[in-house]
Amino acid sequence: MTTQEGRDAAEAVDSILAALADPTRRQLLNVLAAQGEATATTLAEQLPVSRQAIVKHLAVLDAAGLVSGGRAGREVRYAVRPAALDAAAQWMTALAADWDRRLANIKRIAEAADREQD
Repeated sequence: MTTQEGRDAAEAVDSILAALADPTRRQLLNVLAAQGEATATTLAEQLPVSRQAIVKHLAVLDAAGLVSGGRAGREVRYAVRPAALDAAAQWMTALAADWDRRLANIKRIAEAADREQD
């Protein structure tokens, strides 16, 4: 991976995590995942926020690549794009593996020090 690709991947993860930081947006994703597709109006009927707020939240989710909107006549129907979560999942997996390595090193050092004291 080139340095630019690494920066692009990091920016994508940052965008996804920022979008997921808001509980309303996570709730929107849950509703969309359960229903498949929905309009902003339909989503506003199911959540305790206005349609205008839903549209703003959907714009953030769309910019992060987590949802996509497609026109169906006069309506815009939104759907979850689960593939966008792969970048964040890969980052979390790599982070977890890094911490596992660090903790294993700490354990090894602590056990070696313990053996030297005996």
